[in-house]
Amino acid sequence: MANLKSLAKDTAIYGLSSIVARFINYLLVPIQTARFAASGGEYGIITNVYAYVSLLIILLTFGMETTFFRYMTKEGENPQRIYSTSLRMVGFTSLISIILVMLFLNPIARAAGYADHPEYIAVMYTTVAIDAFTAIPFAFLRIKNRPVKFATLKIANILLNIILNLLYLVVLPELKINLFGIYDDNFTLDVAFVFYINLICTLFTLLMLYKELRGITFGFDMSACKRMLVYTWPLLVMGLAGQLNQAASQILFPYFYDGDLTEARGQLGIYGACIKIAMIMVMITQAFRFAYEPFVFNNKDADKRETYAKAMKYYLIFTLLAFLAVMGYMDILRFLVGKSYWEGLRVVPIVMAAEIMFGVFFNLSFWYKLTDRTIWGAYFSGIGAVVLIIIDILLIPRFSYMACAWAGFAAYGVSMLLSYFVGQRYYPINYPIREMLFYVGIAMIFFVAINISNQQLPMWAALSVNTLIVVFFAAIVVKRDFPLQNLPVIGKRFNKTK
Repeated sequence: MANLKSLAKDTAIYGLSSIVARFINYLLVPIQTARFAASGGEYGIITNVYAYVSLLIILLTFGMETTFFRYMTKEGENPQRIYSTSLRMVGFTSLISIILVMLFLNPIARAAGYADHPEYIAVMYTTVAIDAFTAIPFAFLRIKNRPVKFATLKIANILLNIILNLLYLVVLPELKINLFGIYDDNFTLDVAFVFYINLICTLFTLLMLYKELRGITFGFDMSACKRMLVYTWPLLVMGLAGQLNQAASQILFPYFYDGDLTEARGQLGIYGACIKIAMIMVMITQAFRFAYEPFVFNNKDADKRETYAKAMKYYLIFTLLAFLAVMGYMDILRFLVGKSYWEGLRVVPIVMAAEIMFGVFFNLSFWYKLTDRTIWGAYFSGIGAVVLIIIDILLIPRFSYMACAWAGFAAYGVSMLLSYFVGQRYYPINYPIREMLFYVGIAMIFFVAINISNQQLPMWAALSVNTLIVVFFAAIVVKRDFPLQNLPVIGKRFNKTK
């Protein structure tokens, strides 16, 4: 129980910072969707470019975050040398890749559909290469249990991004102030501003990590490098395949949409803006991951399968609660995106459900990480990616971005089920399946009730009914799994009144 409390504490710290950071980052969505109308396709360009970025960050870190945790805590390894070796490995690959991209910039830009704007590719690739390098110092902060600095730097990066977006997309054009001569005579808003701002914020974060970057002086261990590469390459394949489940649809969409390029980017922009609302699941999973990976790999006890099983159940409970809350307050949350994007809100529940399954898949993934069978993760994610790509290719021409939402749902579902059944053979864990299915079933019933409420009642009445539904679900959770008498502070008062 003490281990679970420690996990909960770290999850709360990382979770709060992640939620705050994501909430602040959400401010970019109304800013950008208000300044770039859906019909113009600019937000579709942002969505498309960032989809490439999400894959590149996986490629350039090549699974070294998880590998770093594994070898920093592995008996017989020198932590300082492991840290320095990891920094040098990721730094070298990032630098070489930047040089190669700049040498072949124009062909790459043409292949990506941006022959007229190769600067999009140049700026964003430089940004992602620097981000990949800083992933190791951020992992070092996590393994050293320094969540405050970790959270501060992440939030500061996003705050700077928000401020600069407001300044260059809203304030300066409205005031007709051509600072540094970056606008044309008509103060036209170029989507490139978004990419340059991101680069500035990334450079700021790099400078703030100067103390952690001094660890690169501890030398390079070639033997450790070889061992780490053997461990990490399946994680790279798994990571790329897994990220394809999130990014492939945004990359493939312009190529398979049945319409011209401007219309395709407009439709992609609608999808990209609306799935931002569903990203609360990414926030929860990310917060859990930041705490859970060091917790698992730092755990010196031989077997904690019961703890892993309980962590899975609690993760599912809280994500289902978040799902119902988002659905219940959709009439408010829709204002996070511009009105020209509202037609795409129907993808939100599908994408949120898919992200829940991805979180379950992440929880299941530790059986092959702890047993050094990481190749299985590559198999599961790869099969999921194939499922997603096939659905996208076949259905995007007919169903537009709805095909993307259902493709992700199917891909995560397949990966999750495969990992569970194979994992029970190699590293059996007695997950409370019946209890978990009970909560899934209740959540589905409540989701239907919320949908009926949203469609049939006035906004104020629907919000009231939906609040009662969410509270009722929470009450069921408290009754079954979090009795009041067992809670700190509340439990003492509860027992006194008995």
